Amino acid sequence: MVQLVDSDIKTREVLGWKGLHVLHFTGSSCSQKLRIFLNLKKVPWQSHPIDLAHYENMQPWFLGINPRGLVPVLVHDGAVHIESNDIIQYLEKQFPMPKLIPAGHENEVAALLKHEDDLHLDLRTLSFRFVFAPSGPPKPAAALESYMKSGAGTVQGAKDREKQVQIAFWQRAAKDGFSDERARASALKFRTEFAALDETLAKQAYLMGNDLTVLDIAWFIYEHRLTLAGYPFARLHPHVHSWAEKLRAGPEFAREVGQSRHSPEQLDTIRHTQVGKTLEMVAGF
Repeated sequence: MVQLVDSDIKTREVLGWKGLHVLHFTGSSCSQKLRIFLNLKKVPWQSHPIDLAHYENMQPWFLGINPRGLVPVLVHDGAVHIESNDIIQYLEKQFPMPKLIPAGHENEVAALLKHEDDLHLDLRTLSFRFVFAPSGPPKPAAALESYMKSGAGTVQGAKDREKQVQIAFWQRAAKDGFSDERARASALKFRTEFAALDETLAKQAYLMGNDLTVLDIAWFIYEHRLTLAGYPFARLHPHVHSWAEKLRAGPEFAREVGQSRHSPEQLDTIRHTQVGKTLEMVAGF
């Protein structure tokens, strides 16, 4: 679990916060995952929006709370927790009902969440290529410079390698953009993963059996973002599509992902205009 130590935290005011506080962004996939979890738990929390669209996460105040510059962040009675899957596992122990990690499967779920999280940069690649489609570098040079210079640079008292991964990602994106080759490689990874999930969901209602778990929340968020990117779930993975539609209809999920103001056909036209090719065309699906 990633709980920051005192020396990691430069924005000291949060040490005095009482109760549950969540720093998050509306459109962040990891923030959506945590908010759905909290909705299902019916746990009260205080909201602190961080404006990723204007690079607030790359400014000294936020980097003084999370040196990695990522949302969400949980502050619980002054203790700072980062990384959405670690936060969820921590909160499951603090608020065990309704149970969203099956008893006796904690280590298995932790490993499966780690596997899901390992695909996050692939999700980001497809998001910036087919959903956000910025006309220039995804992060302005000034924001990236602030990100590199601000914050403790340590997590749990040690130099943080993860921040270097993030910096390398944004520097490469600024230099090379999100090429067909990179997008295709990421899309093919997800095709493999969702093909396996489709086989599972052909036999049972949820990913771990007959009950909803945190794995359903995590993979639903990926499905939602990839649907916005134009991934053809109904055609390639019909059981995943049906499962996601069922989840999307629930108020705890719908509240966080909402409804697009564009039809799928309109979204395809917008994407094609913006990036020249749809995800299906680039991936060869």
